[in-house]
Amino acid sequence: MQYTFIQLSMRTPHLRQWLAKRSQHSITAEAGANTAPATVPNAATNRILGRWLLGCSGLVVGAVVLGGVTRLTESGLSMVDWHLVREMKPPQTRAEWEAEFAKYRQFPEFKIMNHDMTLPEFKFIFYMEWGHRMWGRLVGLAYVLPTIYFWKKGYFNRSMKGRALGLCGFVFFQGLLGWYMVKSGLEEKPESYDVPRVSQYRLSAHLGSALLLYCASLWTGLTLMLANTKRLNQLRRFAKGTVGLVFLTALSGAFVAGLDAGLVYNSFPLMGDRWIPDDLLAFSPTLKNFFENPTTVQFDHRVLAISSLTAITGLYMFSRRMMLPRRAKIAISCLTAMAYAQVALGISTLLLYVPTPLAATHQSGSVALLSLAIWVLAELRKVAK
Repeated sequence: MQYTFIQLSMRTPHLRQWLAKRSQHSITAEAGANTAPATVPNAATNRILGRWLLGCSGLVVGAVVLGGVTRLTESGLSMVDWHLVREMKPPQTRAEWEAEFAKYRQFPEFKIMNHDMTLPEFKFIFYMEWGHRMWGRLVGLAYVLPTIYFWKKGYFNRSMKGRALGLCGFVFFQGLLGWYMVKSGLEEKPESYDVPRVSQYRLSAHLGSALLLYCASLWTGLTLMLANTKRLNQLRRFAKGTVGLVFLTALSGAFVAGLDAGLVYNSFPLMGDRWIPDDLLAFSPTLKNFFENPTTVQFDHRVLAISSLTAITGLYMFSRRMMLPRRAKIAISCLTAMAYAQVALGISTLLLYVPTPLAATHQSGSVALLSLAIWVLAELRKVAK
């Protein structure tokens, strides 16, 4: 008599037990697959996070540019108090505008510089500063709300959670630092008859922290969207030094802006009729010149700018002798072209006595140059997926 496989299995205890265990393992595996998390950090989620951070870095650039225009139009001291929510709605009625204008008239900028200012003129500088502050709040929301969403969806690994929290915390710090800077321009200084302005130290700290936020966001976004490749260590070290030099040059520009140092020695390449002006170290102690002497601050900015241009030119020449991915070559070429354009903008701004449109373009150019330098560094570390 012939037995079918099913009949045999029913009569054989060991075979019946093996089939039962196999069936149980299959059911367990299927249940585990069905209950697995729907979203885990992977290449697709990393690209989403990368695009988010690149968008955030773009908003930070907007804040830097708008802040520069606000300073150049001397609008930064028009709002004399700070409220996180209440100031989001600007004055609506004439009575509200008059009340805001009355508060402004109590502070040094109106008393010394703008004592003949009219209400329409005040509205212009008020809206410039209000727009800058509202943009800052938009930047904050762009970091915080997606962070909450991505955290709940499980897009962050442990390392990315720390970075996201750090970026959000830095945004809040940047807002507080901005108000701390503005307060320095609202203080009464009876012993001084100088034009009221914010502290160049606080201005530099405010710009420097914005640039750090921008660099961190751009770098993290680019690395999330790119995949690893062979390290080009020597060229990367050169590129890192170049990024640091470009950052330092941009930061020195804040001291130039804070001291109106662009309005002294409006000649190039000489300063007046000398390579090194007589009043370069006029202040005592000597260290004070590097932060408070307009001549020294402009001289330092010139030296740093030329050093950055030299370093970028060297990076370009060095890279021509190496086999690099096409994207890396494009990034280095763009960086080099932007460096020469930025130096030309700076010289033109100086020779034309700092016209607002040209000065704003020059400041925007510094952020563009820093962006391209970071892109170069990212391309030397990684290649596109």
